[in-house]
Amino acid sequence: MADLRRTGLFDLHLELGGKMVPFAGWEMPVQYPMGVMGEHQHTRAHAGLFDVSHMGQVILRPPKGGTVADAARALEALVPVDVIGLGEGRQRYAMFTNEDGGILDDLMVANRGDHLFLVVNAARVGHDVAMMRGRLGEGVTVELISDRALLALQGPEAQAALERIVPEVAEMRFMDVAVLPVSGGDVWVSRSGYTGEDGFEISVPEDEAEGFARALLAMEEVAPIGLGARDSLRLEAGLCLYGSDIDETTSPVEAGLTWAIRKARRKGGARAGGFPGATRILGELEDGPARKRVGLAPEGRAPMRAGTEIFDGDEKVGEVTSGAFGPTLGAPMSMGYVAAGSAATGTRLTGEVRGKRLPVEVVDLPFVPANFKR
Repeated sequence: MADLRRTGLFDLHLELGGKMVPFAGWEMPVQYPMGVMGEHQHTRAHAGLFDVSHMGQVILRPPKGGTVADAARALEALVPVDVIGLGEGRQRYAMFTNEDGGILDDLMVANRGDHLFLVVNAARVGHDVAMMRGRLGEGVTVELISDRALLALQGPEAQAALERIVPEVAEMRFMDVAVLPVSGGDVWVSRSGYTGEDGFEISVPEDEAEGFARALLAMEEVAPIGLGARDSLRLEAGLCLYGSDIDETTSPVEAGLTWAIRKARRKGGARAGGFPGATRILGELEDGPARKRVGLAPEGRAPMRAGTEIFDGDEKVGEVTSGAFGPTLGAPMSMGYVAAGSAATGTRLTGEVRGKRLPVEVVDLPFVPANFKR
């Protein structure tokens, strides 16, 4: 643990009884005394506070004299999504792709009027920043933010808690972003998250982060939540984890992320193609991929975890990429990739667990319906 980085809330995690583990180069809390099951259920019923300060916060500024549309146009050369069409005060999911159509990282992009604000995965910060600095073109400034913490407040009571400190959040819709004043400096808020619940991600000046977190945790409905429950929550919500469910070998179409690729970037669109891997990605949009990410429901109570091989009869057709027990679902759940011919909802397959072939059924995602504020 000696070489791991620590967020500004490290001491607070210890005070709260957090069990610290290595994650993406950081020392992070995997759980607190409530335990993963309790933390998961608390977030679904009330509000959970997550330290996600390990994520990369990045600002893209347009060339001098330019507009945010110039920064968006430059970014569109690296992503298959419509950034130019993103309205001010709005956020969108995106992914960097490589020349083979694989996913280099997934990220959030927000239009903040005169610049773009990005949140990228912790393990990919160095890669993403270097790539953008090398490929976005002359004049676009890539600024890695190093003096702000990032918190996520998730759950059906998240708004009630946060609006006591930042009343303006009550007016925000899903995927809205805003810069809002609080004592000690502005907070950067998005109404989004990684749990399938309503909630917010809040960027706070680092020297104010502990006080901000304590103010939230003093509220009856808010509890600290670790990486363990974060993972089971996002899996129930059918959300991908970079490095597990998506990586440089998986295309956005295989991964079922086609909803993020809008008409403007597709064949016949106003700005079709022009991003890395466009030939493969646009081809798969037209003809379908050879394999698909699916939900998998094992029979019984035992999860089928990452690496479990999936069979259709005697033929291996895929592999599990994420698997756990779903506390809200009340049953085991897995996601993985299977051959397109075996991917229809209701298809009965088997997974090989400790040398035995056990039944598993292809099911729709998400496992638990989303509860976003529209």
